[in-house]
Amino acid sequence: MTRGVALLTYSTKPRGGVVHTLCLAEQLHREGYPVHVVTLGDPAAGFFRPVDVPHTIVPARERAGTLDERVFAAIDALTEGLRGLACGFDILHPQDCISARAAVAVRGEGAPVTVVRTVHHVDDFTTPALIDCQARAIHEPDRVLVVSEQWRRILRDDYGVLPEVVPNGVDLARFPTVTAERRAGLRARIGAGDRFLFLAVGGVEPRKGSHHLFEALGELVAGSDRPPMLAVVGGHSFQDYTAYRDAALAALPSLGLELGVDVVELGTVDEAELAGWYSAADALAFPSVKEGWGLVVLEALSMDLPVVASDLPVFGEYLTDGRDALLPAVGDSAALAVALRRMVDDDALRDRLRVGGRAVAKRFTWAASAARHREVYADVRAARRR
Repeated sequence: MTRGVALLTYSTKPRGGVVHTLCLAEQLHREGYPVHVVTLGDPAAGFFRPVDVPHTIVPARERAGTLDERVFAAIDALTEGLRGLACGFDILHPQDCISARAAVAVRGEGAPVTVVRTVHHVDDFTTPALIDCQARAIHEPDRVLVVSEQWRRILRDDYGVLPEVVPNGVDLARFPTVTAERRAGLRARIGAGDRFLFLAVGGVEPRKGSHHLFEALGELVAGSDRPPMLAVVGGHSFQDYTAYRDAALAALPSLGLELGVDVVELGTVDEAELAGWYSAADALAFPSVKEGWGLVVLEALSMDLPVVASDLPVFGEYLTDGRDALLPAVGDSAALAVALRRMVDDDALRDRLRVGGRAVAKRFTWAASAARHREVYADVRAARRR
């Protein structure tokens, strides 16, 4: 008898890996597949949105100490929670370093499970303990998946692992309909008026290329009669990017930008409000310098929001510059400014990108991703029987 799959993640907050975990689990659950989500967090608070799949939230320990201490405390807490749950599953499918180490730990203690790990990206850890922890979380699972060809190559070349690619998806019906009144209300709330509004999702942090975005926006604002503005959604992360964020925001005046006027931080928002901002904005600005896939891009495209990203190889796997997004050189603030200006000035370009983006979003469904995952799980079980 099949015992089912536990999809494991490290948080209840709206980060990409958590969103991936929930969307995949909900699709499998809709299909009648035995799946359960296990994560760390506050059981009383729950996830950042309603979740339509069986799930367990293991109480997280107090967030204190160094990053090393927080990571290993999280691994220990999730391991402890999994000990009482693992017997209900034959496959543990972690989506990150923390949950992968916890899954491997309970397997090592004798739980009869196979560990299937999805690597979304590799973090830029700097301490030997975390570098080793991350490497173990890639090498020790029984099977490794990635969401893009770029990361398949990286794991092959840098870690000697040969993963399988299982792409991400997007739920075209995930977000609620946004009325014109709601859009107008959101824009009025931040004083956008008739200014062109860029939206950034993911907070102010190094991986999102935030300081490049601020520099590029400063070039557009300088001398403009109707300068564009930027709204930033999100910011919750396991890692502490306070120093980077403070430095990036402190540099705004030197760029001719005013916090709260030209750049507005919105913090973490719920699903309905995120849908509102996707609809209220005029374009997404997502100049990441590292991504595993970029679920935010698919979300924006599904909401008919034209996208400026960067020419990361992973974006090139599903986007074409000028057809369904603008992809200026990664880490190049001047090139980014040119792309942002094109987006502001060219109505016809935005219309073309919306049409192209809608076609991209329709190619990537959670149903297709779930079907591929079911094939992997079936193969894992067949290998165990052999």
